[in-house]
Amino acid sequence: MRISRPAPAKLNLFLRITGQRSDGYHELQTVFQFLDFGDTLHFCLRQDDRIRLQPAMDNVTTEDNLVVRAARLLQRETGTTLGADIELEKRIPMGAGLGGGSSDAATTLIALNQLWNCQVPRVELAHMGLGLGADVPIFVHGQAAWAEGVGEHFRPVYPTEPWYLVIHPGCSVSTQEIFSHLALTRNSKPLKIPRSLGLADPTLADEERSFFEQAGNDCEAVVRGAYPKVDQALHWLSAFGAPRLTGTGSAVFLALSDEARTQELLARLPADWTGFATRGLNRSPLISADT
Repeated sequence: MRISRPAPAKLNLFLRITGQRSDGYHELQTVFQFLDFGDTLHFCLRQDDRIRLQPAMDNVTTEDNLVVRAARLLQRETGTTLGADIELEKRIPMGAGLGGGSSDAATTLIALNQLWNCQVPRVELAHMGLGLGADVPIFVHGQAAWAEGVGEHFRPVYPTEPWYLVIHPGCSVSTQEIFSHLALTRNSKPLKIPRSLGLADPTLADEERSFFEQAGNDCEAVVRGAYPKVDQALHWLSAFGAPRLTGTGSAVFLALSDEARTQELLARLPADWTGFATRGLNRSPLISADT
């Protein structure tokens, strides 16, 4: 038996760091929205308990890969004696702040739960995924969300679903480096969810856009200072609107009104950058594929 499932990328539409806990983790506020772009994973059932992942990834050992770790975790938690051959079609750049590893892990949990007939409820899969990474539960639930805590407390929201031009300027940003940086803001004032995010009302799009621009990303100044290529990409995009950084990664994005304008700007990217045009999605393609 073989099944294939998407692992969509995500954007952080804003990111505020509101404190730091005694265990070193940062308290934050953010909104996650999915993209109609991402990786694809293929799973083939094995009757033994082996987990085989192909192809190998640069600078990541097989056992450290979040796909393998997610599969092993589900095996331990359910006691299944089954295994899987897994093929990962990787499109999401690493270290870009697009959630590639977390999305791959969530897709693995959901797909193998079905393939192995484990029948673990989705809410339990999400709780299980938190041990793999703070973003994994968001991908398991598959609904655009306002997230707080270290990212594990969230509620559904319904931002507009614009076209985005997403640029990867050719570098990978270390999350650990950014969160440990002395210049990082760690005491931003918490915000309340604006009504525009809860009503799915297109007439409130301007209010929503203003909120995200003012909320900003507390990591942006640190990332721009440490990674000149990110600074250059944001500067280039600023000629066409108000670009933002996603998460703590290197990818930057600009919301646009239609596909034609997005494709036009994509065609004008400097040669040493990569990018893609995509729609924002409030319902994950993974959830749509699994129902």
